Amino acid sequence: MFRSLLALALASTAITPAFAQADVIGSGVAPTTAAHSQTRPINFATTAPTSGALVIVMRNATLPGNVVDGATAQALNAAIASAKFEGKEGSSLSLRGIGSYSRIILSGVGEEGDRIAHVRNASGKAAQDLRDEAQPVTITGGFNADEAATAALGYAMGQYRFDRYKTVDRKTPPTNPVTIISSDAGSAEALWKSRHSALAEGVSLSRDLAAEPANVIYPETFVERVRAAFGNTANVKIEVLDEPMMRKLGMGTILGVGQGSRRPSRMMIVEYRGAGDGAPLAMVGKGITFDSGGTSLKPGAGMWEMKSDMSGAASIMGAVLSLAKSKASVNVIGVAALSENMPGGNAQRPGDVVRTMSGKTIEILNTDAEGRLVMADANEYVVTHKKPAALVNMATLTGAIVRALNDEYAGLFSRDDKLAAAVTAAGAATGEDVWRMPLHKNYLDDMKSDIADIKNVVEGGGPGAGLGATFVGFFVDKNIPWAHLDIAGVNWADRSGPVTPKGASGWGVQLLDALARNWK
Repeated sequence: MFRSLLALALASTAITPAFAQADVIGSGVAPTTAAHSQTRPINFATTAPTSGALVIVMRNATLPGNVVDGATAQALNAAIASAKFEGKEGSSLSLRGIGSYSRIILSGVGEEGDRIAHVRNASGKAAQDLRDEAQPVTITGGFNADEAATAALGYAMGQYRFDRYKTVDRKTPPTNPVTIISSDAGSAEALWKSRHSALAEGVSLSRDLAAEPANVIYPETFVERVRAAFGNTANVKIEVLDEPMMRKLGMGTILGVGQGSRRPSRMMIVEYRGAGDGAPLAMVGKGITFDSGGTSLKPGAGMWEMKSDMSGAASIMGAVLSLAKSKASVNVIGVAALSENMPGGNAQRPGDVVRTMSGKTIEILNTDAEGRLVMADANEYVVTHKKPAALVNMATLTGAIVRALNDEYAGLFSRDDKLAAAVTAAGAATGEDVWRMPLHKNYLDDMKSDIADIKNVVEGGGPGAGLGATFVGFFVDKNIPWAHLDIAGVNWADRSGPVTPKGASGWGVQLLDALARNWK
């Protein structure tokens, strides 16, 4: 009997290394090594080709001068009259078999409103309409340099695609160039390369991070992906706090959220200084790379969407990337508070009490209200160590804001009217609209805990978005201008928009870029 047991033990010892999983997190097999398919390169010229696909941006029913030859113009005018096309903003007319062009799209921008924004949207919509067009693409419309560069931005955002995991019947999209026509093509190209291309890159970074599955993007790989995006960009400093460092700082809230996961939490701080020694604008984002709800487990239906629960952190990193690569004259700090919220034997429980780095205590009533917890430590860290001039939070924080504002607006909460006005103006200028919501003084009373300083939810309902914002603001010094953006309704597009293909939207990159450039 002893010999049999000894033989079994020796056999087990011999085979264990081959099957050991102790050091493997996940399957150990990457779902792909492929990249996204290539997009069309963007060029600029003063005259349009006479073939390929042509997009004509129009204010009204009158063709811009000298964009096509006389015979083609005559055929287009007949088509415009027949279709009663008026060039209204957002309208379009697609035509084939006219002249030597494979396809002509007339895209309306109207005569009223923000022409720059309308040109961007028209170009982005054209990029999606022409996704499978085999021919080179030309966009024209009597553009000056600024309009042409904006058309390039719109096209770049509109042609974004996330297809690296497609393997069955994957079609290679056309990669012929798109050419933007302007009488000042040189200035347009310079503006595109110096500013708008970086903004498009920042939007793509945010979309990629949010769209990736949680077995690919988790706190450590989020950091790796962002580091790679910045590369050696000038005037950028990157710091990353790991779990031992955060324990030393007493960051019990971010560590508590991540304690049920085998993927350790991180806090990533990216600082860009392009304007001397002035106090920076700080931007702190929720970076929950997957939110199962933890012990307070979410329902299964729709839980897959929680891979994008780090969209706030993703868009903040995209905005800092845009500002840094375009050498903007601003000082900004972007902070990504990164955790994975999972159930497990070591997971946080309802009823637990945790402590932030400042010593404030929180009673956890629901582990699914975790985003506000990771941002509590992040807010205190950036205020204490970086002394910002103002602080903006961005998070997919509450379902309540979706019920209130759907996907038309992000919710804006602020204790500072000047900062709130600046955020609202930046949103209006970029098409990323916000709606200011109330922060009533009674909300804080509602969140008082019987055994700690504050509780993370109010059971029994109530104004969920306002309560969540109140909690986040509790950890920001009241002397610092502060705003919070709840983007739970806008971070994912269930249908395509003019510059946003279906999927991760990258919402907030443009708004934060504009806010930083104009904030005084």
